[in-house]
Amino acid sequence: MAPHKEQLGEWYDSPRPIDIRYIDDDPLSREGNPRLGQRVWMRADGLLPTDSVLHACVVTYASDMTLIDTALLPHGIDWTDGKVQMASLDHAMWFHRPLRADDWMLYDQTSFSTSNARGLAGGSIFSSGGELVVSVVQEGLIRLVEKR
Repeated sequence: MAPHKEQLGEWYDSPRPIDIRYIDDDPLSREGNPRLGQRVWMRADGLLPTDSVLHACVVTYASDMTLIDTALLPHGIDWTDGKVQMASLDHAMWFHRPLRADDWMLYDQTSFSTSNARGLAGGSIFSSGGELVVSVVQEGLIRLVEKR
């Protein structure tokens, strides 16, 4: 997000518990560029204790940060411009293997459908070693709003 530091203001330098790195384009650079999905690298910012429940909780939190945004991508719409209102309705996860939330994970996300004010997206989270560790599906409310 470095190219947008001025635009983001204080938000840019504020601490975050999850480190997210967009692979293809960041949200501020992709408006008008329709696509079916996005990929991000993510991890907890800092070393976590060895507690499998804690790591699952951190990944659950992190999985919600970018997934429903994916449902907007086929339409070339971006959540950062104030044209949409979104809220998570359902979020389901399947944990396939042990994972470390403080190690880099690849989150490959796909838009399944966006229509009638709803969006459905899914994602696969892979360990840094390439193993599928979590599958995720999320449905959200997505409404176009007038820009103020």
